[in-house]
Amino acid sequence: MKDTNNLQQELMTAPDLDRFLSENQDNFLSGNILELLNALFQKRNISKAALAKQSGMSEVYLHQVFAGRRNPSRSRLICLCFGLSATLDETQELLKQGGFAQLFPKNRRDAIIIYGLVNGACLFEVNDKLFSEGEETLY
Repeated sequence: MKDTNNLQQELMTAPDLDRFLSENQDNFLSGNILELLNALFQKRNISKAALAKQSGMSEVYLHQVFAGRRNPSRSRLICLCFGLSATLDETQELLKQGGFAQLFPKNRRDAIIIYGLVNGACLFEVNDKLFSEGEETLY
């Protein structure tokens, strides 16, 4: 796996885009977060019903996500991370693999979310804080 800088340098000097794309298939993000979500779910030893409740989403939607029929938005993915009691690193990796911007501490909303993840707050506490600070809530 090439690091981002090497891949960018190679892309900038590539004489043929098609060849670059085919030679670097393994270096692109898949956008498929299903494996990571399943691994986290298995580690947490909770039911999907409990996960749905802790994530603030319906069981039907959650089952569609785990079946690969729905792709959660960035906010919904963060909700799932709270429901799974994911660490900040696990959350950042899920966001990255899903093709979303990682949480950025210079963004006020993201800072509140990061603080909640690091300090073990539940989704509902974080949503209340986002609301009281005039920031967009997660759901």
